[in-house]
Amino acid sequence: MFKQVRLIIILFLVLPSEILLSKEEYFLTLRNDKVNLRQGPSFDYPIKILYKKKFLPVLVQDKSNNFRKIRDHENNSGWIHISQLSKRKAAITIDDGLILFSDSTLYSNPLAVLKKGRLVRIIKCMDKWCKVNTEKFKGWVQKKSLWGLL
Repeated sequence: MFKQVRLIIILFLVLPSEILLSKEEYFLTLRNDKVNLRQGPSFDYPIKILYKKKFLPVLVQDKSNNFRKIRDHENNSGWIHISQLSKRKAAITIDDGLILFSDSTLYSNPLAVLKKGRLVRIIKCMDKWCKVNTEKFKGWVQKKSLWGLL
């Protein structure tokens, strides 16, 4: 019993608290075409960024009352009111020259080439592939090339 208590005390002294008490992070998307990213969790804080892209995925890292601390795909972080966030599935392409295929295999017909940073709406995902919609194209991309709410 004494050895177990001593081991727990050593772990708290040696390991950073973030590792022991990990936060649960999750993705949401922007609900509207114009969303304010604020410096703090209140309408009293100044606006850092005005997002102008509906369905842009953001990673929620913390919460304070009705505000959520988020990080975007460019590592900008700040606070957004929960009313401006949605559970609609969307992602950003993280690889340049990503091929959109007609089916969920590398051997199917290529439909388009997507540039890095392209916003895609997620229709459905399987093990390694997601069916996406982006403006006039609908097809399959590899899941590993996406960042967002899958």
